[in-house]
Amino acid sequence: MSQEFESMNLGAPRVCPIADALEIVGERWSLLILREIGLGVHRFKDIQVNTGAPRETLALRLRKLEEACVIERRRYCDRPPRDEYLLTASGGELAPVLAALHTWGERYAGGNAVPDGMPGA
Repeated sequence: MSQEFESMNLGAPRVCPIADALEIVGERWSLLILREIGLGVHRFKDIQVNTGAPRETLALRLRKLEEACVIERRRYCDRPPRDEYLLTASGGELAPVLAALHTWGERYAGGNAVPDGMPGA
């Protein structure tokens, strides 16, 4: 890490791009939405089923991600009006982050997690 990142900052919250990123995508439902869209699931109902997000929560998170230009909404049907959600370029750049979380989750958080220092770690 850079010296600037590691410097002491006592008495005030640290200004940090990690904190800035977490303001946009650092919430369970947001990350699961990005997972689904990245896997090719683009419609509200399908995203809802695959994430288990409550309808209102999903609508709020989709709106927040759209406002942050991480995803975009595109109309695919006019009658009745129906939209789908796609990753923007910046949203697509989160793929390595999601892949790293997936790998970490398999290793340390899932039912098959292996604690540090144990065989397979």
